[in-house]
Amino acid sequence: MKKIIRKIITLIITLLCISFLTFSAFAIIPGDAAANKLGKEATAERIEQLREEMGLNDPLPVRYGRWLSGAVQGDFGESYRYDGRTVQSLIARRLPITVLLAGISLVIIIIVSVPLGILSARFSGRFVDIFSSQLTQVIMAVPSFFLGILMTYVFGLVLHWYQPGKFVSPDENLWASLQYLFFPALAIALPKIAMTMRFLRNSVLTEMRKDYVRTATSKGMDENRILYHHVLKNALIPVVTFVAMVVAEILAGSLVVEQVFSVPGVGILLISSISSRDYPVVQALVLYITSVVVILNFLVDVIYEALDPRVRV
Repeated sequence: MKKIIRKIITLIITLLCISFLTFSAFAIIPGDAAANKLGKEATAERIEQLREEMGLNDPLPVRYGRWLSGAVQGDFGESYRYDGRTVQSLIARRLPITVLLAGISLVIIIIVSVPLGILSARFSGRFVDIFSSQLTQVIMAVPSFFLGILMTYVFGLVLHWYQPGKFVSPDENLWASLQYLFFPALAIALPKIAMTMRFLRNSVLTEMRKDYVRTATSKGMDENRILYHHVLKNALIPVVTFVAMVVAEILAGSLVVEQVFSVPGVGILLISSISSRDYPVVQALVLYITSVVVILNFLVDVIYEALDPRVRV
């Protein structure tokens, strides 16, 4: 219990450091948010007045404290680009789409890569293993944006399984939204399936060469029991870290895939906010992305201890 408490305290301190660095980085970036918001024809007096209204003339510690106080309550201020729109409302509208996309991708990755990885390891050196290894190398070599374009052409323009660019919000029709998101999720998942499968295969083969497997085999224990009750549990430990990195990457917003499939997720919002110097939105999204990575690392540590009691020692 004490170890978990220490990890939580470390997690909070890490997030505070990240939030300060994020806020400070955007505070020193060249460019004036007030001037950018008013346009090139704005007078110096009007720019100075807006800077005062936005609190940009206050010292950095004061601005950070004000921003952090609001962020803790979920209030990240108003967008510079969208007048009258809060940062929270902008993110709240797009975040569920990204989370839904990440969830579908993760389900596809797990249900495909885990059985194939085990199968490839079990029949190592045979046709199944050789064929799957060659196939995964080809898939890993294909960029996600090309997979997205290929899927758009085949499934959208040729087979008409969905209408490219006609995204349906989950609020309007959840089933139609899931059908549309399946294809960008598949474009995201395919390279990750190949990597996860190879990672699991190599991890299983490494475990199969260890002494405890030879001991269990010499005692006449069934091969399936050895694989699924002993080897797989140990082999999954390094795979968990990789899958956590994949989840963090997807939750951060798959920029290329979102643009190819016109999915209005967090990734597109981040890119558009950076280009328009919408700092409140960018700061909130960067904090969100880093928080996802840090929290997932924390969860991985907890899962490690569940899979391998030796980690607790």
